[in-house]
Amino acid sequence: MSDKDTKEIKEIYVDSNNLYREENFTDLKVASIRRLIPVKPDGSDDKSRAPIFMGQASMMTGAGPLPIQFPLDANNFKEAMDNFPEAVKKAVEKMIEEVKELQRKEASRIIVPGEGPGPVKLD
Repeated sequence: MSDKDTKEIKEIYVDSNNLYREENFTDLKVASIRRLIPVKPDGSDDKSRAPIFMGQASMMTGAGPLPIQFPLDANNFKEAMDNFPEAVKKAVEKMIEEVKELQRKEASRIIVPGEGPGPVKLD
């Protein structure tokens, strides 16, 4: 291992002021909700910070299931469940728009002869 590799490893640390305990909830069908509970460096709950809620779902595509993760604007678990349907809908719409934009950019790209991979030689 070089000195550079060792230096990069030494720069990795745990941010003890931004620790969370994770809990997962699922309906075993479509919805998964992660609740990230703020904790202090000793592992006790940090009541000065609000929990963070994240939704997770899978969308079936021609290539198989596509995982989608999105924030849930909620102060408690009930609000997270109530906000899940609209949040997943917005996340899917955003993902579709991003894919369409990538397709538009790719379609408008100018192809210059001689750039990119050449013809494949078959022997």
